[in-house]
Amino acid sequence: MKTLNSIPTGKIERAGQLVKTGLKVGTNYIAYYGEKLVNPSLTKDKLHESNAEDIYDGLKNLKGSALKVAQMLSMDKNIMPQAYVDKFSLAQFSVPALSLPLVRKTFKIHLQTYPEQLFETFSDSAIHAASIGQVHKATLGDQTFAVKIQYPGIAESISSDLALVKPFAMKMFNIKGEDSEKYFKEVEDKLIEETNYTLELTQSNRISAACQHIPNLKFPQYYPEYSCNKILTMEWMEGLHLSEYCATNPSQSERNKIGQALWDFYNFQLHQLREVHADPHPGNFLVTEHNELIAIDFGCIKQIPEEFYTPYFELVQLENLNHTPTYLSKLRQLEIIREDDSEKEIKIIADFFYELLFLFTEPLRSNSFDFSNDIYFSKIAALGESITKDEQIKKLNGNRGSRHFLYINRTFFGLYNLLHDLRAEIKTN
Repeated sequence: MKTLNSIPTGKIERAGQLVKTGLKVGTNYIAYYGEKLVNPSLTKDKLHESNAEDIYDGLKNLKGSALKVAQMLSMDKNIMPQAYVDKFSLAQFSVPALSLPLVRKTFKIHLQTYPEQLFETFSDSAIHAASIGQVHKATLGDQTFAVKIQYPGIAESISSDLALVKPFAMKMFNIKGEDSEKYFKEVEDKLIEETNYTLELTQSNRISAACQHIPNLKFPQYYPEYSCNKILTMEWMEGLHLSEYCATNPSQSERNKIGQALWDFYNFQLHQLREVHADPHPGNFLVTEHNELIAIDFGCIKQIPEEFYTPYFELVQLENLNHTPTYLSKLRQLEIIREDDSEKEIKIIADFFYELLFLFTEPLRSNSFDFSNDIYFSKIAALGESITKDEQIKKLNGNRGSRHFLYINRTFFGLYNLLHDLRAEIKTN
């Protein structure tokens, strides 16, 4: 794969790249409608493939938060056509890498030395490259390291990048202009945290130490002496990314073992630590040859405040869902029902969220759950599609839900999708 000698960092330069991408997408639509006149039975499959290709090509050289948003969208397979999911998922660990001279320059600026002076060997090319940083392999004595290097200018471009993708994101998630800033502030804050590798090192050590007892789960060791705000060095761990592992066609018992470790990891974080690894995509997990799960990349950690945790998980319980006063009280605490809602609006919201919560929390109410259940995931997809078409929901006044929903729901959707890809049956209670 071609390497990059520079990344656009200026607001105007990055905006210009996105405008070029938009023009390509516009051209694709013109071509599609031209063909549609000749062939009325033409589907949008080719259009989606062309648009996904052009959008990804435009974002992959920008890297940063624009590409990160594409990666986040690829995690929810119910939002976007499959062509977008397939292409945007490459942002998880397979994008063009920085050239070696640019990597050496980054080392010199932030660690005051070059990589070859710090390590005995250092790979010339990146082993993995994602939206915010890339990983090189290094050795020193009998130790082997994974060295993550952040792309230049990424932290400084987050705010301007989000402003550029904001209109697209608002349309995609049906976010209204009124009171929308709290959601984008949540995303911006989390992305800024992800560019702080010193914070990630602290989070990695804290969560891995707390979760050491979970069976079949491993973590790399981290090395602060070879790390800084833009460079993070950890133990090199051998294994397949989760998507690669699934492609090897493991036995059902092996799938269940990995799935159980994944579920236990998230269950413990949510309910004991009250903070969670909120970036559950295949590129952040490895599977060893001994069928153990390795969790990596703790840059995106979501803290769960008590005022959100309690009503959120109390709505898992059927007795609360089916007791109208309690149910409505929890919806108010979670900012789903607003003070200015009419009785009619409250009825629409309560009915809609009951259906959503009843379906989505089914695995949490069971002693075990089979995540290979295609019927269950078809219901989730159908419900997601109905939400986008429901005129009553669209007409509701203002946005719905606490800002904390963004990353907690993202965590659950990502976890469910990973377990579905594994087709694992696990003990959920």
